[in-house]
Amino acid sequence: MNRIALDELKQQIPLLEYLQAHDWQQSKPIGFGRLLGLCPLHADHKPSFLVDPRKNLFYCYGCRRGGDVIRFAELYHQVKFPQAVALLHQWRGLPPLLHEAAGFYQMQLHRHAEAVAYLYQRGVRAPELIEHMRIGYAPGGCLRAWLMQLGYPLQTLCQAGLVTVSGYDAYTHRVVFPLEGNLYGRSVSAAAPPHRFLPGAKGGLYPWEQVRQYPEVILVEGLFDYAVLWQAGFHNVTCSMGNHLNAHQYRQLCDRPRTVYLAFDTDTNGSGQQAAQSIAGRLRDQGVDVRRVSLPDGHDPNSFFVQGGDARQFQSLLEAARP
Repeated sequence: MNRIALDELKQQIPLLEYLQAHDWQQSKPIGFGRLLGLCPLHADHKPSFLVDPRKNLFYCYGCRRGGDVIRFAELYHQVKFPQAVALLHQWRGLPPLLHEAAGFYQMQLHRHAEAVAYLYQRGVRAPELIEHMRIGYAPGGCLRAWLMQLGYPLQTLCQAGLVTVSGYDAYTHRVVFPLEGNLYGRSVSAAAPPHRFLPGAKGGLYPWEQVRQYPEVILVEGLFDYAVLWQAGFHNVTCSMGNHLNAHQYRQLCDRPRTVYLAFDTDTNGSGQQAAQSIAGRLRDQGVDVRRVSLPDGHDPNSFFVQGGDARQFQSLLEAARP
């Protein structure tokens, strides 16, 4: 990408707007239009992050890093320069496109019996849960035509990852969950790779804005774990989309005093519990009260409920959780 195109990208994405979209809040103006707040790039306890909206630049007096919106995306998402540029392009153009794609997939869900049967098998049964998570289904072979009919060029669909370079729908026979700036597709067929995301970051904790006010939060690995807990009445649950947290997700969990219950998978290889132990240590270092939930061997929250567990039994597991 040449210098002119990079300058245009930076003009199209004001640094302050991008920061605010990623939960940054200034503490005070300091004159000449500049703002000061906590640094989102390190564990900052005293406002040291300076933003100059007129120049579209930032500088942190704590970690001594600064630059423009592309440099911030590099540091914040922990990616190289080309990936940071790609993420910014996606952030600028994806929301309307993903909204249309997710809406199309939602329309398809109840038209395909295999999708409904798969959700039922995974314990997802309440209509209000399906509406809450905006769950859809990608049958394949029809999204491209729908979006192009709405005016989206084929090149845009390919850049977003919704259509392959060969011109086919990227999501085929998958239950689809809209995320923050991405889509997660879970294959209903054992013959295909189970997980699929669009290119780019997986975003923050799911759905953080709805749970951040709770003094106690249950953290799970997967969206189906989230689904059965929410359905059972545990609306203080959030999901990390895997057993490794990115820097953004760590910052979210540490943004105020709270208790975090880690309800990770009890895999036979121990990977879920090893990850939980590592996450617990890092959170405690930031002053978070962490409790590890002991599920029966071989279970995750989803299988616990699918195989007969109920809300009362899971509540007992929470109460028995230890640091």
